[in-house]
Amino acid sequence: MSRIEGYIPTDDEIRTLLEKLDTEAEQSGYHLNPDREFVSFLMEGLLVNQKRFGYLSCPCRLASGDIEDDRDMICPCDYRDPDLDEFGACYCSLYVTEKVLRGEQKAGSIPERRPNREEREAVRKKKQAGPPEGVKVGLPYPVWRCKVCGYLAARDTPPEVCPICKASKERFERFM
Repeated sequence: MSRIEGYIPTDDEIRTLLEKLDTEAEQSGYHLNPDREFVSFLMEGLLVNQKRFGYLSCPCRLASGDIEDDRDMICPCDYRDPDLDEFGACYCSLYVTEKVLRGEQKAGSIPERRPNREEREAVRKKKQAGPPEGVKVGLPYPVWRCKVCGYLAARDTPPEVCPICKASKERFERFM
């Protein structure tokens, strides 16, 4: 059992989060790992991280506690889809492809895609600088991109929740 300042997630908390993520995943065309004992262990880690940091940080990565730095690894993380495409499972193996779910493919070792802190900071600064000089953006509304699934929304502000992957509005970036 995981412990953070005496916090141990209850079976009900674990079951509630698992049911929520499973429902959201299936509604969005994703699948959770069929090994429910393993998934319950991941739910426990997510709940401990939520208690510790205030957000569901991937339990398989070391979170800094700085939400801006960790935003890319809030479950579902920004790396889920590329990992699923290439390896059949995400880094922590919470999400798996249909082939893995049916037993037609085994989920194996998945290399870390997350850039180091310096690389993440360089990308963040580049995005804050805006479009390159000479590039005109003349759309009537800004375009927001979900960093988890790529969903695009043209509106004044990002949606509260991505209609595709259910990521929160903080997971959107200004795309255009």
